[in-house]
Amino acid sequence: MDTILGPLYIAVSWIIVQFHSFYSLIFDKDSGAAWGLSIVSLVVLIRICLIPLFVKQIKSTRNMQALQPKMKAIQERYKNDKQRQSEEMMKLYKETGTNPLSSCLPILAQSPFFISLYQVLSHIAQNKTVGVIDQPLLESAQKAHIFGAPLAAKFMDSAEKIQSLGASVVDVRVVTIIMIVLMSASQFYTQRQLMTKNVDLTVKTPFMQQQKMLMYVFPIMFAVFGINFPVGVLVYWLTTNVWTMGQQMFVIRRNPTPGSKAFAERQERLRAAGKIVEDPAVVEAKQAAEEARQNRQQPKRQTKSQRQTGGAAPAGGAQSRTRAGSASGGTGAGQGAAKKQSLEKKDAQEGKEKGGASGSRTTKSGQRKGQQRPKHPSKK
Repeated sequence: MDTILGPLYIAVSWIIVQFHSFYSLIFDKDSGAAWGLSIVSLVVLIRICLIPLFVKQIKSTRNMQALQPKMKAIQERYKNDKQRQSEEMMKLYKETGTNPLSSCLPILAQSPFFISLYQVLSHIAQNKTVGVIDQPLLESAQKAHIFGAPLAAKFMDSAEKIQSLGASVVDVRVVTIIMIVLMSASQFYTQRQLMTKNVDLTVKTPFMQQQKMLMYVFPIMFAVFGINFPVGVLVYWLTTNVWTMGQQMFVIRRNPTPGSKAFAERQERLRAAGKIVEDPAVVEAKQAAEEARQNRQQPKRQTKSQRQTGGAAPAGGAQSRTRAGSASGGTGAGQGAAKKQSLEKKDAQEGKEKGGASGSRTTKSGQRKGQQRPKHPSKK
């Protein structure tokens, strides 16, 4: 490993030493601030160089999301022919210019620097010179503490090793736990922000389920592996997570995925600023729909008797004339309840004499519908 990554050890150690020389003009050269800021500056420099890869990652993620329905159709069509399925997918990638590995490029590109920094700090913990870090710089780095924890100390180190670095077990473990929690939380928030704000929710694909799974898997991985990372490496990884989170927030706000929540918010901001002018017919239709929604009233609740009589008013009123069938039937039934009114012609004439036109309409209605059901004996 040292033979293969030897040039990277030199490059990483040289960059750290240059930043340390600069921060030594402001802080004590043996302080954790000088060495810690040197590691942070290393992260910032690497991430600036990786911005083009990050842009490719964003584009690839969007393309993969857009291709999910077509990929699903290919899988269903050639589910019994894996070779043809792979060929059709590769053809689809080629036609759309999508590279599935582009979404992993920033992580893959950072991996050599991450491993090199890990080895440099491990050499410091073992009191070994590495790269351009000579013996005086090695002694200075061993004295550097961040909130009481040496840069080269780990959570799993023994008490003797931690004491040899001039620190206590409690300080090291408290600092490492806090940094691991912050590192995992920043990773979770970054992935959650991607899932909730920058995904087209109208398209349900397996890709979304995969991203949702990664939202929980990555923080757990950081928590498990973090206990074996030196404090300096935790500083490196926490810094790169915070950078990724801020960079993603900027991209989502300025260039969100069409159909996502962030895209709708951006359209509203542009519309409020007057940078988007909609068709007047569309605006008028939206306003009319909104007014109709606001003016819509819920129907009034009726009592049981009103539902049985069709909600009719007393006989002779205006509402009884507009609701002829329900009101006339209700009035005729009320007047003939005591006399056991039937549908024969003689009873219809009696109802006409007592109820007037309403009774006449009731008779006609009764002649069409046939004999009515007799009233309950309790109502006699």
